[in-house]
Amino acid sequence: MVYDAPFGNLDDFSVGPRRLEHITIDSDDCAKRLLRLSTSVGEIGLRFSGQRRLRDGDVVHADERVVIAVRVLPDDVLVGHPGTIASALALGHALGNRHLPVQIDGGEVIVRYDPLLPALFAEHDVPVTRAARVVAEPFRHGSRAARP
Repeated sequence: MVYDAPFGNLDDFSVGPRRLEHITIDSDDCAKRLLRLSTSVGEIGLRFSGQRRLRDGDVVHADERVVIAVRVLPDDVLVGHPGTIASALALGHALGNRHLPVQIDGGEVIVRYDPLLPALFAEHDVPVTRAARVVAEPFRHGSRAARP
């Protein structure tokens, strides 16, 4: 079976009396245009066009007896909390110079963990914590993120 889009997300998808199964993937798999998943109902192929990609909780199969949803493994990340716009801009500039993909979630700056980065956050007076977190979007470099 090959699908061009998920059936929806568990946030708004009615499972009803059907059995709910999860298939676990890495966050890097969420950035792929083509993906093959082995499930209890056989191989499922996903083929995406445009910017749409998988997210945690997306339903990749649904029939009268089973619903299969994606569970994304958490990434090892650093979460920074800049106190001022100036520190946020300075940190963003420093991270950009290293060509690191960054995500902003509210007032948080999120990057994949690297043992050298806590010192960079400290250099810019940005408190940072290490966490395991499922991120909203997969980490991708700008050149790949801009492709249609």
